[in-house]
Amino acid sequence: MILGMTIFTAVHVLISLIAIVSGLVVLFGMFAGKALNGWTAWFLATTVATSVTGFLFPIHGFTPALGLGILSLIVLAVAIAARYGRHLHGQSRWIYVVGAVVALYFNSFVLVVQSFLKVPALHALAPSGSGPVFALAQGAVLLFYLVSGFIAAKNFRPTAVVALASG
Repeated sequence: MILGMTIFTAVHVLISLIAIVSGLVVLFGMFAGKALNGWTAWFLATTVATSVTGFLFPIHGFTPALGLGILSLIVLAVAIAARYGRHLHGQSRWIYVVGAVVALYFNSFVLVVQSFLKVPALHALAPSGSGPVFALAQGAVLLFYLVSGFIAAKNFRPTAVVALASG
């Protein structure tokens, strides 16, 4: 056990945090119009890994978490196809940006949910996992990604993208 978590849960959480941090680096790179190929590969790989490992927890019927995991993998498949299959040509540029930002938002959404469930100070503010403080936190996250996604779609116009190149 690590901080009250099983090793599997700790690895899942670590992968998720790496996905979020690398995703934020990629997002801010998009603001500057940079492809950041190496960071992007890490972000997409760890985000896929986070969704896949989420399905390995005990499942007792269909839950919102399973639904979000399925949606995340669909969004990631489209984003990866646009980035590496279509190399951001034509409309695949904005499709990739929207997919990457939505996948990052999904990870951040889950981070907020889990934070309110597991961090005592936050849990005390919203013990049922709902209420005004929880809604405000999730609203702020959503607003951040809506604005960021718009800025990224506007600014991300890399001149050349080489599949799996470092950057």
